[in-house]
Amino acid sequence: MSFFEYLFGGGAKKEPQPNISFGRYTDSYKLPSQYDSWDKALDLFEKEQYLSAYLEFFNYLRDNYEDNVTWKEKDGKIHFEVYQGSKKATGIADTNKVTIEAKVAKTDMLNIGFMRRLLERNFSLRYTRFALDNDNNITIRFDTYVLDGSPYKLYYALKELTTNADKLDDILIDEFKTLEAVDISHLVDIPLPEKEVKYNYVIKEIKGALVAMESGKPNIDQYPGGYAYILLNLSYKLDYLTRPEGFMMETLERIHRIYFTTDGRNTAQKNIFIRKELKKLVERPKEDFFKEMYLTKSTFGVTKPVNHDRVIGFIDGELHNMDWYNQNGYDHIAIAIPGYIVGYCMFNFAVPRPDRELFHLYYQIVESHYFKGLGYTLNYYDREKKSFDKKAIKRAISDIVENNAALYDRMKPDKNLLQFDTLTNFAKSFLLMVKKLDLTKIA
Repeated sequence: MSFFEYLFGGGAKKEPQPNISFGRYTDSYKLPSQYDSWDKALDLFEKEQYLSAYLEFFNYLRDNYEDNVTWKEKDGKIHFEVYQGSKKATGIADTNKVTIEAKVAKTDMLNIGFMRRLLERNFSLRYTRFALDNDNNITIRFDTYVLDGSPYKLYYALKELTTNADKLDDILIDEFKTLEAVDISHLVDIPLPEKEVKYNYVIKEIKGALVAMESGKPNIDQYPGGYAYILLNLSYKLDYLTRPEGFMMETLERIHRIYFTTDGRNTAQKNIFIRKELKKLVERPKEDFFKEMYLTKSTFGVTKPVNHDRVIGFIDGELHNMDWYNQNGYDHIAIAIPGYIVGYCMFNFAVPRPDRELFHLYYQIVESHYFKGLGYTLNYYDREKKSFDKKAIKRAISDIVENNAALYDRMKPDKNLLQFDTLTNFAKSFLLMVKKLDLTKIA
């Protein structure tokens, strides 16, 4: 390595970092070959070559990194498995019919509570239905004759089946103690030290937000919108950084619904309800958190694909709201607003890959203490010294540009916009940099 490479970091050897997954899975980043398989599946189905069409359909769904879809063809039938979070759907397709099933939970006795819950849920399902099999397993099923089983129908039916099974299993087992987990041999437990770091982070961040609200600076009744930013930023970053399952995931989604549902309650009233939900998490036993911490693989994203213009519009609509709080010394609210922007986008949208990678970098910087606890060595921001590693941050941005150059050749982030005097000013300048990106894809 030359002296200049050493000085400016151009040839610095990167240390290996932990392999930890963050955020909600998205199926929006498919390869061109997968889109080709989709087109082939439609064409083969029209030609009544049904099994060949389904094989191309599974090629379209499969994510090699996730290893989320597997299949084998034998005796004129395709036996397949599709993974979504904590659940596995198994199915058989032949020249006559397609049948798919996922086991949700096992029960030794029928309980009117969960039976009524599932019966009511059946009315909202379009392709599938909940049922009991001969082994007293709660299952969710789908079947169709191949004449009516186009790739379009299979896609939406599989998505409905797997996402409902994934969402409900932990929630039902947590609420109804007579139910038992079933068909979970594919789940991989995460290391205990990682669980400890995630649990401690969740509890500390929630308690910190609640203390900030109780401090009265600024007055909580006069500035409910500012405290709403704190609560929503907290919820979204916990969802992204800890990737929860079961009860905690449902709680964070309920917080999102509470705030954005039009029900006549004002912001101050909604803040009260959200605080109650967060307190439930704090009061929950550590063991209950730990049993919902495991590695999963998914096939379907639950976030809505959007383009960069949608990200720009959201930044434009919200970022200026931090200025008054920043100028008047309310840093805890000021920093929550850019965090809310990043978190909202990651919670609700499948943003373009460069935006996702830059938003992940944002969390690595602003929540650097959390990443350090997980074993990451890139300490972009030192909280105690309140200092940034400017070279490392700019190098990370350059790496993101290089990683996406094949699709986004106009992506030229203006790193001169970045301000490193305070964390709040940096957060604002970082999002302004993201906003000005040209993410026009190469034709």
